[in-house]
Amino acid sequence: MNQMAEHPHPQKTERPLLIVGWMEYVDLPDLGLVDLKAKIDTGARTSALHARDIDTFMKGDEEWVRFTTHATHGEKDTRLECPVSSKRSIKNTGGVPEERIVIRAKFRIAKRSWTIDLSLADRENMAFGLIVGRTALKNHSIAVHTRRALLTQKRPD
Repeated sequence: MNQMAEHPHPQKTERPLLIVGWMEYVDLPDLGLVDLKAKIDTGARTSALHARDIDTFMKGDEEWVRFTTHATHGEKDTRLECPVSSKRSIKNTGGVPEERIVIRAKFRIAKRSWTIDLSLADRENMAFGLIVGRTALKNHSIAVHTRRALLTQKRPD
């Protein structure tokens, strides 16, 4: 009997489960940011990237944002420009809603990469310049372990 007749819907190919630590070093290659110390935080819905001096401007008929970041503490400031994906009301760490600009960028962890939404927020006084929330992890076969840096060797802080 024909295999298509037995299985009218092709089976999805499942990716193997990737177990990550609650803190990992990741890349945002579209932004030229590599080896960022990121907190993998399933308690946060939306991912957030440290940004300050945030200004929006028009480039043709598209809204763009210009901002300064040093997502890894101790790194020098980097000035970036990106298209604005959206503006959303997002709860800050204190649970208070605030309007934030959201950009889209490629996210890479281990050898996997995909595009995620990143809200821009001043995280200067936070331990991590990059928070990776559960929406970014959804549908990517990732489990978060209670240990840190399972995929990457410890780098100097």
